[in-house]
Amino acid sequence: MGAIVLALLAGFVVFAREVVHSKPSPLQHADGIVILTGGSHRLAEAARLLADGYASRLLISGANRVTSREALHSNSGISHDLFDCCVDIGYEAQDTPGNAHETMEWAAHWRFKKLIVVTSTYHMPRSLTEIGRALPDVELIAYPVIAQGFRREGWWRNPALARILVSEYLKFIPSAARLGVARLLRSLDGSALAGGQAAKLEH
Repeated sequence: MGAIVLALLAGFVVFAREVVHSKPSPLQHADGIVILTGGSHRLAEAARLLADGYASRLLISGANRVTSREALHSNSGISHDLFDCCVDIGYEAQDTPGNAHETMEWAAHWRFKKLIVVTSTYHMPRSLTEIGRALPDVELIAYPVIAQGFRREGWWRNPALARILVSEYLKFIPSAARLGVARLLRSLDGSALAGGQAAKLEH
């Protein structure tokens, strides 16, 4: 039991350090951009990437059902023409797995194979695991956004920030486990398929 607790604590330290010091990956052109809603700053950053031509479309996933398209446009800071032509809004997702499912349907519709994922730094690890499990053949580029009030230095002295990190870490563990199982099953299926094809060739 003690070893498990120590492992969890060590894992949390690594998780927290990675989160608080995370930076966006080198920007690359992608097929689409998906933002997991939760703050106007995130939306403005994602919209800027769209306006700068890093992708052809933007999905706002998990938008509040009472938030109008016009309100989202106002928070995005981009032109009406660009918002109307190239921004899709998903209202169904209620949690991160829901965001992943919404993103999967959107990417399949547009046949996208490379996505920029925009969300808060502390939410990014779990977002990538859930979207990665839903879209195993799609390349994901992380674009973490620092949440307002989130301090990189001395976060452990802020109880509110520490609680957010602990909560995200505890949610990330089962999410990562599900991703690992999914990858293992795909690997086994692939090995079985390869074995079956080899057997047919032998006969």
